[in-house]
Amino acid sequence: MAAYGMPVLVLKEGTQRTTGRDALRANIMAARILAEMLKTSLGPRGLDKMLVDSFGDVTVTNDGVTIVKEMEVNHPAAKLLVEVAKAQDAEVGDGTTTAVVLAGTLLEKAESLLDQNIHPSIIIDGYNQAMKKALEILDEIGTEVNIDDTELLKKIAKTAVTSKYIGTGATMEKLIDMVVDAARIVAEKDPKGKGYIVRMDNVKIEKKKGGSLLDSVLVRGIVLDKEVVHPGMPRRIENAKIALLDTPLEVKKPEITAKINITDPEQIRAFLEEETRYLKELVDKIAETGANVVICQKGIDDVAQHFLAKKGILAVRRVKRSDMEKLERATGGRIVTSIRDLKPEDLGEAAVVEERKVGNDKMVFIEGVKNPKSVTILLRGANDMLLDEAERSIQDALHVLRNVMKDPKIVGGGGAPEIELALKLRKYAESLSGKSQLAAQAFADALEEIPMILAETAGLDPLESLMKLRQLHSEGKVYAGVNAIKGEIVENTVEDNVIEPLAVKKQAIKSASEAAVTILKIDDIIAAAPPKKKDKDKEKEGGTPGGMPGGMPEF
Repeated sequence: MAAYGMPVLVLKEGTQRTTGRDALRANIMAARILAEMLKTSLGPRGLDKMLVDSFGDVTVTNDGVTIVKEMEVNHPAAKLLVEVAKAQDAEVGDGTTTAVVLAGTLLEKAESLLDQNIHPSIIIDGYNQAMKKALEILDEIGTEVNIDDTELLKKIAKTAVTSKYIGTGATMEKLIDMVVDAARIVAEKDPKGKGYIVRMDNVKIEKKKGGSLLDSVLVRGIVLDKEVVHPGMPRRIENAKIALLDTPLEVKKPEITAKINITDPEQIRAFLEEETRYLKELVDKIAETGANVVICQKGIDDVAQHFLAKKGILAVRRVKRSDMEKLERATGGRIVTSIRDLKPEDLGEAAVVEERKVGNDKMVFIEGVKNPKSVTILLRGANDMLLDEAERSIQDALHVLRNVMKDPKIVGGGGAPEIELALKLRKYAESLSGKSQLAAQAFADALEEIPMILAETAGLDPLESLMKLRQLHSEGKVYAGVNAIKGEIVENTVEDNVIEPLAVKKQAIKSASEAAVTILKIDDIIAAAPPKKKDKDKEKEGGTPGGMPGGMPEF
């Protein structure tokens, strides 16, 4: 910038700045491109994406949040949509593709309003009002259900996984049965509401290559991907008393550097005997409490293994912290950080602890636990890619069941709520004053994009399908939508078992609206220049980049 003929350098050399409508259009374009990529993955007939990362690892999925995470998105505005998908996944665990596609479509509709010289603040105001009204309408059209109905829960879980790789035939039926059983087992009555609380931490998913998905099982307890540490130990313990240790069964090394001078072979023998005596003392202390199973988060010395085997104690080492916490909840035990503090009341209980062969590997099964509200889904499959996709599908189904069991309200799937919202929002827009009315109508138009994409992926004519759905909804058929599996428009998607929890739909609309509004608020992009090679080298040497000592910027 030049003032009074003198150049004034405010920003660092190489910094790029885009302002006003140019900045806004650049951001909208980036967000639209990301949404465009995900469009074809929406719905049960959605197609998969093959993602190859910089290390050459391949991921094949149509799960929205997985796609955007693996894509290594670089544009700052597109990164906002990635955060939308992550927030949707963290909050409700499903509807990530819908949220990103809807955000992109809202921005596309906003762009046409910007072309009519409507200020972004007016569009933002209209979008916010339309979002509030949409959430009210969703509450009105949501149907309360009986969550003790197992068949209904299966139908809801099926809708969540139908678009996934596992969403067909006997495999889907088997996995859906397992997921619903798992959710029912770990569910606890909500003291504050009329639903149930399903703690996702209580459902552990273990994957093991080999067999097929049909060989997957639901274990009422915890499965550890570990094996018993010593061949002399028992492989099965009944009426198990389990010690959970967060301390190594090894001789601890001193904190300080120590040096021992040995002048006699007897001193070496005495040193080794003292080590053995110390480890035997630890094992005796464990045995005194009545423990016959030891689950250790850290290592177990070979000598300690020998003494544990002599006492008939089954031991497992290097167990993950998350698994230790699950065992603590399941067995009713307490994780102990010092063996000297171990008491009989700290021990967990289980009916059976057994090492079993699964494929080519061995795993430890802990069943008949004190707290039955802990289960493990053991997934089998031909390869890692299939197992990863099956795990993502099961996570989606579990989240959907958690949502509906907490807030027992559902809506029809297949784009039915979006069409109903669009119809009512257009009437609501007429009550708004000024140009906000146009923004609310644009919001309604964006919502209709979802059923159009579902129709397109099902091989239907999108425009014709939209007209048909508008007609059915104007006749009062609230749940008329697209049944993508049958490839037709149906008058009641709920009767066709295409069901979604109300919470998922509400969160998708909130996430998409907030992302669109955030991007519309940006009118200036200031991008710093990437560091030059010499600056990087200076930083490595401990110097500071910049023209003056101490990293002061040049003026």
